[in-house]
Formats: sequence, structure tokens, C-alpha cells
Amino acid sequence: MRIGELSEATGVSTRSLRYYEQQGLLQSRRLANAYREYSPDAIEQVAFIQDLFSAGLSSQLIRDCIPLVGQSRPPLSCTTLLARVREARDELVRQEQRLSARRKTLDSYLARDSTPRGMTATDSPSSSQSVTPQAAS
Repeated sequence: MRIGELSEATGVSTRSLRYYEQQGLLQSRRLANAYREYSPDAIEQVAFIQDLFSAGLSSQLIRDCIPLVGQSRPPLSCTTLLARVREARDELVRQEQRLSARRKTLDSYLARDSTPRGMTATDSPSSSQSVTPQAAS
């Protein structure tokens, strides 16, 4: 199938498909007219790539995972690959913790439970301009 057909079948833009190819995540065969031709299993491979990008993995890590969906052996031992995926997950946990702490600080400022350093109570907006934080969606 050609790139437009793969795009339509997967809902992924042709630009993204070209990026996947550039990153070594997807392969095509070039026809005599220079068109890209993809194998029928490319649909499943694009879905796999999309799932791993959605999970927050880098293209480099996804490239190392690609052989797991085919018949060839992975370039890294499964133990090493799983360790790298766990590291990516652990980094997401650290990012979530930092964001949560920042949100709590801002909520505290907005609720006037605290003020930023260097700001005195007289510097803060009057109570008639109170801002209520919205619930997270």
C-alpha cells in the first residue's frame, strides 16, 4: 500500500509516517516512480508505534522495541529493554510529582494560605479580587 493508503487506514498523517521512517521505526520499499510502498503489516506496526508514543516513550526506545512485534530477535536483551521502559515510567512519575507540588503551591497562593517570598501581605491583591482555583479536570 502507498503512504496515503496507510495514512487513511491508520489515521496517522503522511508527515508522521515519513517521520517514523526517518527515525527507523517504519520501513517502506521505493517503487520505480519513487513512491513509498508499505507491507500489509505496516498498519499494525503504526498502531504499535502510536501506542508507545502515547505512553511517553522516545523514538529511540520505540526503535529498540520494534523487533518485538516481528520475527527477528530484539537488538537488546529483554531485561535491558524492560529496564529502559521502567526508567521512562519512573521519569514520568517524577514529573507528575513535580507538577503536583507546583499545583499545590499555586493553589496555596490563590487561596491566600501563603504568598511568594518577597511579597508581603500588603502587596497581595485585595480580598475583593479573590481568585478561586478551579478543580482539575
